[in-house]
Amino acid sequence: MKKMFLPMLVPALLGVIACTPSNDTTTSKDDSAKSMAATSNFDSVYNSISDADIREPLKTLASDEFEGRLPTTEGEKKTIDFLVSEFKKAGLKPGNGDSFLQKVELMEITADADMTMTIGDNTFAYKEDMVASSKREQNTVSLENSELVFVGYGVNAPEYNWNDYEGLDVEGKTVVILINDPGFENPKGGKFQGTTMTYYGRWSYKYEEASRQGAAGAIIVHETAPASYGWSVVANSWSGPQYGLVSKDKGASRVAVEGWLTLDAAKKVFSDAGLNFDEEKANAMKGPYNKAMDIAASVTVKNTFKKSESNNVIATLEGSEMPNEHVIYTAHWDHLGKDESKEGDQIYNGAHDNATGTAAILAMAKAYGELTPAPKRSVSFLVVTAEEQGLLGSKYYASNPVIPIENTVANINMDAMNVLGKTKNVAVVGMGKSEMEDYLKSAASKQGRTLTQEDRPEAGYYYRSDHFSFAKQGVPALYAEGGNEPADEETAKYRKRMNVIVTGCYHQVCDEYRDDWDLSGIVQDTQMLFDVGVNVSNAEAWPKWNESSEFQRAY
Repeated sequence: MKKMFLPMLVPALLGVIACTPSNDTTTSKDDSAKSMAATSNFDSVYNSISDADIREPLKTLASDEFEGRLPTTEGEKKTIDFLVSEFKKAGLKPGNGDSFLQKVELMEITADADMTMTIGDNTFAYKEDMVASSKREQNTVSLENSELVFVGYGVNAPEYNWNDYEGLDVEGKTVVILINDPGFENPKGGKFQGTTMTYYGRWSYKYEEASRQGAAGAIIVHETAPASYGWSVVANSWSGPQYGLVSKDKGASRVAVEGWLTLDAAKKVFSDAGLNFDEEKANAMKGPYNKAMDIAASVTVKNTFKKSESNNVIATLEGSEMPNEHVIYTAHWDHLGKDESKEGDQIYNGAHDNATGTAAILAMAKAYGELTPAPKRSVSFLVVTAEEQGLLGSKYYASNPVIPIENTVANINMDAMNVLGKTKNVAVVGMGKSEMEDYLKSAASKQGRTLTQEDRPEAGYYYRSDHFSFAKQGVPALYAEGGNEPADEETAKYRKRMNVIVTGCYHQVCDEYRDDWDLSGIVQDTQMLFDVGVNVSNAEAWPKWNESSEFQRAY
C-alpha cells in the first residue's frame, strides 16, 4: 500500500492505447455539482450507508468458517460464493460476460520447512534466523558454497545516478541486500525521496533486480524500522504455500533462492567475513556500493508445487450514457489461511486486512444499486485474489483486463480500512499523484475533513496494494483512508484503547473481528469514496495524472 519513481514503467505506460475524446478537456470542478444534481436520490443513498452494511459481511468474511481465505482452498470457495451472492442481492450484473469470476492461474510452491542455511561457520534455523524459498518449478533448488557479495541497497536507478551493481558480475553468486532505499536513514543526504520509500526500497524490486543481474541467490537483511514490519511478518508471510502467476519459463528467470536474514544473523555473517555491518551499511547510504564478502552460503530448498486456479470476482453496474467507460473499485478478498502446525489458534482471519475493505466494497455496491438514475459511466467492483502473495490477482487482471485499459477511467482502492473511529483528516497514500485528489478533497470537505499525507510514507504502502497494478498501466488510481486525527475526545479515548489491542496483529492470528470495533470510520470513508466514484462516473472529463507524477497515460 505509497510513493515512488519508476522510469522502468515508462515503456509499459506508453503502450496504453489512447483514451476516448472525452479525455481532452480538463476536469471541471463544476462537473461534481452537475453530476450530483443529476443524481436525484444521492443524498438519501449516501446517508443510508450504515454500520450494519459493513459489520455483517465483515463478521462473516473474518469468521473461522472462512478459514483465513487462502486462495485455492475451501476458504476461497466460501468467500467467492458469498461475494457473488451479495453482488446479486445488490442488483449488479456479472462483470466478465455472463460470469462474476475471472480465473487466475497460480503456481503454488511450498518449501519444506526442514531446512537450514549455512554461511561460513554459522548454521541458521528456518523462521528463527532466516527464511528461504524459490520461484522455480523444481523439486530441489540449492545454493552450494555460493559466494556472497554485499550490494548495498541492490538498486539500479539511472535517473538517480545510482547503480549498486556497476562493474559487478554476480552470475552464480548470492547478493546480500539492505531493505528500503538509501534515502530512508539518510534523509538529509538528498538521495532518492528522503524518508518516503521509492519502489526501489521494496523487497519485490530487490529480487527482480537481482534476477536481472543474473545472481544465483538474493538475501535481504531484515530490519524492523526500514522494512516497516517485524520479523514475525517475514516468517509468517514467506513460509507455507507461496503463490506466483504461471510463467512460461517455469520461474527460470528468477534467482534460484530468495531469502531473508534477521539482523542478528546478518551481523554474525558480516563479522565472520571480517566486516562491520554498521560500517558497511553507512557506506551503502553514501552512494552506489558493493563489496565481495569472501564467505559462502549453502541452502537446499525442497519444493512441492502445483498449478492451481483462483478467482478474481467482478461485478458491474451498467452506466446510463457511457456504459463502455468504467470506474473500477478494488479490494482484495484473500488472506493467509491457516497454519496447522501452530498450537492454539491456527487461523489467520484477516479481519482488518482485508475483510474490512471487502465488506466496504459490498456496502458500496449496494449503494450504487440503489442510485436513481444510474451513473453515466459504468461502475465495476473488482475483488481480487492473492494480494498477499504480491498483488497477483490485480497484476493478472491488469495484464488480462476484462474491461479494456483504454476504457478504464479511474481506480479507487479499499484496503485495511479504519477500525479506530471517525477522523478529522483523510490520509492520502502517494499524495499529489492525480486529479482524483480533487474529487477526494471535495468529498472530504463535505464531511468537514482535510487531506493529509499518510503517516508513514517511508513504509512504501503505495506498492503494497492493488491500485499499484492499475497505476502501472496508466490508470489514475486513488488510495485513501481514515487519518490519525480522531473526530472527538471520546473517539480519541477509544482509539488509544483499541490501538493497544490491535497493534502487532498485522499478518498474525490476532487479526480477528471484534464486536467492540467502532466502524463509524469505515462508514465515513465508504461514504466519501462513494461520493468520489459517483462524481467521476458522471463527470464530463476523465481525471488525469498530475504532471509531476511518474505515471501517465499515452493520450
